[in-house]
Amino acid sequence: MQLRRVAVLGGGPGGLYTARLVKLAHPSCEVVVHEQGPADATFGFGVGLAAGTQRKLAAADPDSLRDIVSAGHRHDMTMQVGGAIARVHNDRLVGIARTELLAILQRHAEKAGVELEFGARRGVDDLDADLVVAADGVNSVTRREGPFGEDVGLGRGLYLWGGAEFAMPDAVFAPQTTEHGTFVTHAYPYSGGRSTFLVETDEATWRRAGFDVSTAATPPDGSDETSLRYLEQAFAGQLRGHRLIGNRTRWLRFRTVHCARWTAGRVALLGDAAHTAHFSIGSGTKLAMEDAIGLVEALAGADDPTAAFARYESVRRPAVERLQELARRSRLWWESFPARTHLPVDRLMVAYMTRAGNVPLDRFAETAPDVVGRAVAGYAAESGSPPVPDDGRPVTDRVLDQPLRHDDLDLGSRAAPPGTALHPVEVALTDPWDAPGDALLDDARAARARGAVGFRLTGDGDRPSVLTRLDLAERIRTEVGGLVVVDAPAGLRDDLAAALVSGRTDLVNPIEEPA
Repeated sequence: MQLRRVAVLGGGPGGLYTARLVKLAHPSCEVVVHEQGPADATFGFGVGLAAGTQRKLAAADPDSLRDIVSAGHRHDMTMQVGGAIARVHNDRLVGIARTELLAILQRHAEKAGVELEFGARRGVDDLDADLVVAADGVNSVTRREGPFGEDVGLGRGLYLWGGAEFAMPDAVFAPQTTEHGTFVTHAYPYSGGRSTFLVETDEATWRRAGFDVSTAATPPDGSDETSLRYLEQAFAGQLRGHRLIGNRTRWLRFRTVHCARWTAGRVALLGDAAHTAHFSIGSGTKLAMEDAIGLVEALAGADDPTAAFARYESVRRPAVERLQELARRSRLWWESFPARTHLPVDRLMVAYMTRAGNVPLDRFAETAPDVVGRAVAGYAAESGSPPVPDDGRPVTDRVLDQPLRHDDLDLGSRAAPPGTALHPVEVALTDPWDAPGDALLDDARAARARGAVGFRLTGDGDRPSVLTRLDLAERIRTEVGGLVVVDAPAGLRDDLAAALVSGRTDLVNPIEEPA
């Protein structure tokens, strides 16, 4: 498809990368990036690019990736609970300062012949272009004022992006409980002297700490210094005497953006303007740059914008929606994180890695055998039985074959025996922590008060329903007590094993489906 002029709204990573790729693919095309802020202004600290994203960038534009990786900072990942640490080797993840990433992408865009315009606010109607790429972020005016069918949902928890003026040795996930409640950090190094330091908490803790007041008192262009100083003390061990720094740092609720369509007329939405995914599963930078690759490939393979836009959405939307569903589950897990701080650190790491159903237990055991080995041993010890020996079989098989002793029950495996008299709970939810989930918990408490020894959770056999059922089982097991059994198709054995090690359920009922 011939393009004469392309305008890009937004000078973030997605917009700059799109502009470069368009110019490389259409050298005679005039490509202009319109960014309302100054060239050297940015908010936030570091961003992370995982191995999968790096492979896609390498195929699309190896020159840019080479500079990004060279400027980045590789690191492993740790879970820290008290003095206990679980470490996972993961040096394929690269952290890079957002300022450095933007500088690299600006330089490569200009090298390709892209014109960069800063300091002026532009809208679609201001632009004489065959194609307008709206990469104007989560607050996209283009999306809000256009026919894109936006739907924006708010998370229940609150989070705050901060930074630290030293490079942490690893990425760290660590909870800290104060007199007001539990806070948890996601922190990682992104340069030789800086780290991102994000903190999450629940609304009740946030209010008890007085952060509703400090948030209201923080001006739009300022940082919540009251919260930063408090968290600096709470996470003194992780900060090693360093201060927390802010950059328009304030408490927020995560906004999940969905759009019924990403394109209309001559306009294509990209990155956070079109969709968002919770930061615990993947960065907006990753999605935006992968969108850029998909859009430019669609333009190259189509005869007209309509066909190109249809191709762009048909290819990118399934991948984005899959990530958004993983991110939704991950967000719910982190919002309910304080309920899991009783778990030993290795089991908590397994719970974290398997929280969204994206990492099979057996695959995680291959990359972190020590962590999974200790987690499985701890899971076995909880039931009062020695762990099933490592006889070369997959971890999943050994976990499901683990004996269980519970009150008068003495079972040879984690498969619930037929006829076990348990209170039935029919589950038809998408969010185990919403009002219908609370109602099921109230019913379980009432049944327990009447003498129920445990609960059998049943429902649809599709994988999303089973994962949700396992999350509700964890709530019942933790908040109500009693023996908990979850019904699920036998084909989901890996999910069931991960749930057992993670403390989501006591027993499972793998149901063989008819041939």
